[in-house]
Amino acid sequence: MNLLRDILLKNLGWKLLSVALASAIWLTVKTTSAAEGQTERVFLTLPLQIVSGTGDVRTFQMEPSAVTITLKGRTEIITRLAEREIHCLVDVTSADLTQNFRRHVDVAVPSGITVIHIEPAEVQITPPKPKNVINIIK
Repeated sequence: MNLLRDILLKNLGWKLLSVALASAIWLTVKTTSAAEGQTERVFLTLPLQIVSGTGDVRTFQMEPSAVTITLKGRTEIITRLAEREIHCLVDVTSADLTQNFRRHVDVAVPSGITVIHIEPAEVQITPPKPKNVINIIK
């Protein structure tokens, strides 16, 4: 019991000062964020684009083919943001093209905008089926 009291009451002034400073810092950051006018905006059904090797002209099937994203930024920037400025990408350059696979969705947005949430975060990719090739031996 004596040890617990020593732990709690030893340097009590410094401990109270630390809590007060931590609270002041938290309150300053919270107030500054609110003063900047941060706003969230949801974009529904943005189309996905596949990124593949330059010589790769295959067609891939994606499920789903569109995503919903939530963005955050300063009010004056986010209200003027157009869908064409948002790029939702799926990179298949290093994929094994012999079977179905899942890939993470990457979102590129203008400076000053933060991606809060992507739904779904991954998509199912089905590579194109190879054409039947018949070898004729003469």
